[in-house]
Amino acid sequence: MAEWITVFVIASLVIISPGPNFFITLRNSLVHSRRAGVYTALGLSIADLIHMTYCLIGIGVVISQSILAFMLLKWLGAIYLVYIGIKSLRTKPQQASTLQPEVALNNRSAFRMGLFTCLLNPKATLFYLALFTQIIQPNTPLWVQILYGVTVAGIEFGWFACVAITMSQPVIQRRFVSISHWLDRLMGAILIGLGLRLALIQKD
Repeated sequence: MAEWITVFVIASLVIISPGPNFFITLRNSLVHSRRAGVYTALGLSIADLIHMTYCLIGIGVVISQSILAFMLLKWLGAIYLVYIGIKSLRTKPQQASTLQPEVALNNRSAFRMGLFTCLLNPKATLFYLALFTQIIQPNTPLWVQILYGVTVAGIEFGWFACVAITMSQPVIQRRFVSISHWLDRLMGAILIGLGLRLALIQKD
């Protein structure tokens, strides 16, 4: 139980810290819709389960130890964030009389955005490796380790679903509708910055 609490606290602190996952959910919720934000959160949580799976079977160690694999994952993640950021910068202004964007983000696209944003982030790989090698004891049963991974994915979905639900409230969206174009550009600039920052991280 003590180990689970440790995992819960550490995972919660990491997840609520602002980063690519937060800003992609915030963007999709404010600029698009609650549904888009929730599907983004779902994509993030599924990516967590994938990270957990390959770390449990040992592929995570290979990625962390291989400079080529680490660099490839890092650059793919950076390019993806910059790509989304550029798309945001190029959005056209919409009429202030509507809360709905001219081009709606469908469920699949929102899910895919969340999935790849988290999946292509090498920091997530390193987090799960640290979780399973430094925090969780080696003699912990496999089913318990899987439970810990599901817990992290649940925290991820719960937190970002709350972000999506909160930031997509009509009263909040109305405050931003007149500046939604500039808000999307701001989110785009932040995502580009996060992508460049990701490209600069070094493998210890």
